[in-house]
Amino acid sequence: MQNLPSLVSLQRDTRAWQLQVWTSFGVAVSLCAIGLGWLPGAALDRAFMVMGYVFCLSAAFVLAKFVRDNQHGTVRSAGDTPMWKLVVWGGFLTAMGLTGWGLLRMEIHETYKAFLGVSWLFLISAAFTLAKTLRDRHEADLAEARLQGRREARAVDATAE
Repeated sequence: MQNLPSLVSLQRDTRAWQLQVWTSFGVAVSLCAIGLGWLPGAALDRAFMVMGYVFCLSAAFVLAKFVRDNQHGTVRSAGDTPMWKLVVWGGFLTAMGLTGWGLLRMEIHETYKAFLGVSWLFLISAAFTLAKTLRDRHEADLAEARLQGRREARAVDATAE
């Protein structure tokens, strides 16, 4: 069996970074909820904006997963056809475009539009950062489990000799 290095370093995010990511995401969600909750105007406009924000949030997570799954470019994940690529990118761009269009066309004070626009972009940015942090943790857990399995196999091989 090939000798494994005795010292292997796994890259993990610090607790401070994880706290910052989760706090940023929570603040972004809260700011959006406050802005949408206090949004003046017709109920239909508020409902449209809530749906747009939720659509953008889910599309951001889907896009983050799609890009990460295809980061190497040579190995395509199961089911990632060119049509799926179009659906993922099209969904994200449609969500962002329709939500931006809805926000711009609303007949509300410019200050409200600015608040909602900034909190919306903060939410999307925080969603991408959270998705990356969660994926990094998952990959580190998998690498650690593989390493532990190799160590255990080496220990069994050593006692069998």
